[in-house]
Amino acid sequence: MVLTGNQIDLFEASMPRLKAIAYRLLGSASDAEDAVQDTFLRWQSADVDRIEVPEAWLTKVLTNLCLNQLTSARARRETYVGQWLPEPLLAGDPMLGPADTVEQRESVSFAVLALMERLSPNERVVYVLREAFGYPHRRIAEILDITEASGQQIFHRAKKHIADGRTRTEIDEAAARRIVDEFLTAATSGRTEPLVRLLTADAVAIGDGGGGGKVPARTRPFEGAVAVAKFMRSLFTPNQAARNLLGGSAEIHVSYANGLPALVVTVDGRVIGVMCLEITADGIAAFRNQANPDKLERATRQWAATDHGEPALRIN
Repeated sequence: MVLTGNQIDLFEASMPRLKAIAYRLLGSASDAEDAVQDTFLRWQSADVDRIEVPEAWLTKVLTNLCLNQLTSARARRETYVGQWLPEPLLAGDPMLGPADTVEQRESVSFAVLALMERLSPNERVVYVLREAFGYPHRRIAEILDITEASGQQIFHRAKKHIADGRTRTEIDEAAARRIVDEFLTAATSGRTEPLVRLLTADAVAIGDGGGGGKVPARTRPFEGAVAVAKFMRSLFTPNQAARNLLGGSAEIHVSYANGLPALVVTVDGRVIGVMCLEITADGIAAFRNQANPDKLERATRQWAATDHGEPALRIN
């Protein structure tokens, strides 16, 4: 079927929302792009004139495509070597979607995306559509072909799983930047004690190196303030081993990724790491570092297209 200009315009107007939904469901920007493209192909072959509510139809098709991907992704991640983390989205990326409420901002954070890996595919869909996009339970039930009562039960169960796994991290932006600056000062001091004071007692450091040894990454997280502090001290202390690991002189910029303060590490303009900091009222609770080069291609493209100013730190 050949689409009219209006029908193409209608799909293009829906694309930002569809991409934002798909990213939250899949944790991968590249997979989200593919899901939206497949949705367009189905839109192109459908009898569009007979579709009464195009937005609902597109969301249902996209959701079903994502459900299929989630089922296969769960099997792949069960054999993933080391820690799996989502593909990071830098500040300003339109795929981040709505960010007007605390719930919307948190739904795209590394912390919540990682926790959503524990949910069943249906729980993930219901949580994302309700919490991040405000879909009515009736509409979600129609998308999943379940009863409205079942959808509500699934949502409450999913929300409890997420709430049990984390504490709310919403913090004033100026305060967060101050803590990040204090962290960099402490991390480059060569001493462990200043770092320990900035961390929560149960702080963790998680790194995704690609699952197959694409870049060195510990297969298990560092846990506890002292262990994390020692690791961070070694990571930010210039030495030949660090230079060899980084592949050259690195620049570290303070930025935002997935709605949280982040350190973006670049070498010759290429992003080689995005470390998201989970900052709570009690201190820094988690460091989640994405170093898998396959998951940093989008970040590198966006980084090259934006003005990011002078680095906060150079490792020569």
